[in-house]
Amino acid sequence: MTEFHLSRLDMSDERTAVAAHHVSHRAYAVEAQLIAFDGIPALSETLEEMRAQPLHWLGATYGNKLAAFVAWRDDTDPVEIDRLCVDPEFFRRGLAAKLLTHLLDGIVPDRDVVVTTGAANHPAVTLYKRLGFTRGEDFRPVPALLMAHFEMRRHLR
Repeated sequence: MTEFHLSRLDMSDERTAVAAHHVSHRAYAVEAQLIAFDGIPALSETLEEMRAQPLHWLGATYGNKLAAFVAWRDDTDPVEIDRLCVDPEFFRRGLAAKLLTHLLDGIVPDRDVVVTTGAANHPAVTLYKRLGFTRGEDFRPVPALLMAHFEMRRHLR
């Protein structure tokens, strides 16, 4: 059986970018159902718009197939996790936790980190809590959507 392999993703590579865009749309379609909101910006984001984001990308591949990824901004303080997507074909295999743990412990171990998700996305909410994120104030970017804000403070202020 092939193991999942974690590596940085090069979004200038057309095949990689197309694969990430595909995974993003499939994952966000499931989240849209979970939170009963189909206006998630990433669902209408073009490939070019996705590639233009100032993000760093870490992917999990299974053989030659991109199964999941996390993308973040590290030019901010705290680091902002912009998106965490798992292709529904690979749900419930621990990929989101594996990617986040690698990011938190191996790439930004001494940095504070924040992330948001739909408050009704119970799998994501549970994951962030389990990994040690603290839930902050929920907020509504638009009236139909309640978002949960999480932070992980890694150093003293």
